[in-house]
Amino acid sequence: MTIFVKNKHTLQIDEFKFKCCIGKKGSTSNKIEGDKKTPKGTFKIENLYFREDRVKKPLTLLKCIKIKKNMGWCDDISFPQKYNKLIKIEKKIRHEKLKRKDNKYNLLIPIKYNYKKPITGNGSCIFIHLTKNYKPTAGCIALKEKDFLILLKLINKDSKIKIF
Repeated sequence: MTIFVKNKHTLQIDEFKFKCCIGKKGSTSNKIEGDKKTPKGTFKIENLYFREDRVKKPLTLLKCIKIKKNMGWCDDISFPQKYNKLIKIEKKIRHEKLKRKDNKYNLLIPIKYNYKKPITGNGSCIFIHLTKNYKPTAGCIALKEKDFLILLKLINKDSKIKIF
């Protein structure tokens, strides 16, 4: 099953089309950390991370991981061994906090971009996450919660995402 992000406003899976938003500066084949662009290509997806205190565990074939207070995703180019990986939050390491005050990360799926052997500076923390208003992201793909829940029923651990 492949998720297609056809343009900056459309995510499609089978016959389902959802409105979405992507990086503020569009998509790119040459992603750089902090450029506010969504990477083009075909990528595997990771597990579903969810806020148990805000949403009930969704119906999905993906492995579900509860987000804890100390969970972060490293975007610090000074720590190549932790770059673009799930980490236990440390003050000295720059990271994207998974347990946020807003609702964007109540449900999130990391996209396996720059993932297996991450190249420091080529971009990190590329997620499929929630949006309330379709404002452009820092490079992620965002959907409304009702659409995200439908997506979760259609995909599995072998699903890929193709970003144009």
